[in-house]
Amino acid sequence: MKIFRRLLFWLVVAPILFVLLLQAYFFVQIAWWINFNPSSTSFMRHQLSVLQEKDPNAKLQHQWVPYNRISNNLKRAVIASEDDSFVDHEGVDWEAMQKAYEKNQKKGKVVSGGSTITQQLAKNLFLSGERSYLRKGQELIITYMLEFCMSKERILEIYLNSVEWGVGIFGAEAAAHHYYGINAASLGPAQAARLAVMLPKPRYFDKNQGSGYLQRRTELILKRMNNAELP
Repeated sequence: MKIFRRLLFWLVVAPILFVLLLQAYFFVQIAWWINFNPSSTSFMRHQLSVLQEKDPNAKLQHQWVPYNRISNNLKRAVIASEDDSFVDHEGVDWEAMQKAYEKNQKKGKVVSGGSTITQQLAKNLFLSGERSYLRKGQELIITYMLEFCMSKERILEIYLNSVEWGVGIFGAEAAAHHYYGINAASLGPAQAARLAVMLPKPRYFDKNQGSGYLQRRTELILKRMNNAELP
């Protein structure tokens, strides 16, 4: 009987306790970041380790700037390009998720996530780049934690300061310096739109800045930016 109880504990109770403790850890971290800026993210640390495999002295380009020192042009461009219902949804755009699910079903594998800005932030802060429904489920839990604890403005501020914009380039300030030699507050509409379009494939566009798609998509986002609502 004792052996059965121990087996039950390790097979059922222990995994449940682990999951609950993990969620508690995520929640405490998020609560801390309401008032304190994260110095790095899980994704940033992973990318740094990848770079250091080739160059042990490699460092990330990253500098935190407050929300009011990031151009409104960039905020509007990112919302228009990545999540045009950002200020209205509660963290998840279920219609986009459904479309992504249908696309994945056709392809027979996970190729699209339909992620909002909040979901992308959840993934970058805590999770790996692995694409699976289990990871997506954890992403959704963290997403609702972020939306429960933080204002939309704070979510967007952290996102813009931690998202990848090229090889070893993270955050709006580093991106503005790298691509334009200016600070994030000075980004004009066309510059901001171009940076926003780079987000789905920042390392690719970092090396292929003459891409025709990049130019066409930039022109489209420029037209949409004025309709993007800021938090």
